[in-house]
Amino acid sequence: MSDLPDLPVTFRPGRTRVVLLTAGAVIFVVISGIALLLEQLGPGERLSFILTGGLVFWVLAQLARVRVVADDTGVTVVNIASRRRLDWAEILRVNLRPGDPWVFLDLSDGTSLPALGIQPGIAKQQAIADARALRALVENRSVRDPESDPGKDQG
Repeated sequence: MSDLPDLPVTFRPGRTRVVLLTAGAVIFVVISGIALLLEQLGPGERLSFILTGGLVFWVLAQLARVRVVADDTGVTVVNIASRRRLDWAEILRVNLRPGDPWVFLDLSDGTSLPALGIQPGIAKQQAIADARALRALVENRSVRDPESDPGKDQG
C-alpha cells in the first residue's frame, strides 16, 4: 500500500502542543515576574509564586506530551499519565467518530484504549489524516502475515 507512512512514525497534536507549551511558559514567566516585582512579598511567598507557576507549566507540559508512536513491532500510546505498548495484533480497530475528543483503539482483550496523541481539537483535518494513516497501518500489519496468507496466490 503506497498510502502507508514510513515507520517509525509519531502522531501528536502539533498545534495543541504549541499552544499548551506556549501558554505554560507565558504563565510561568508572568507569575514569576509578579513574584519578583511585588516588594511586599517575603522570600517564602516569592518562592510559592514561582513554584505555582512551575506547577502550572508542568501540568500543561504533561498535557502536551501525548503521542502515538508506530514502529515495525507495534504501537506505543503515551497519554497524560500512562504509557502502553501494544503489538500490532492487539489492535483490532482505530476509531475516530464525529464528536470523539480523540482516537480510540479497540483491543483484542475487549477493551478500548484512548490514544490522545490523535485529537481533532485545533487541527481536525490533521487528526483525521493521522487516524486514517494509523488505521491503514493497523489493517496492513495486524490482519495477517503476508507470508502465511492463504489467499496470496489467488487473483
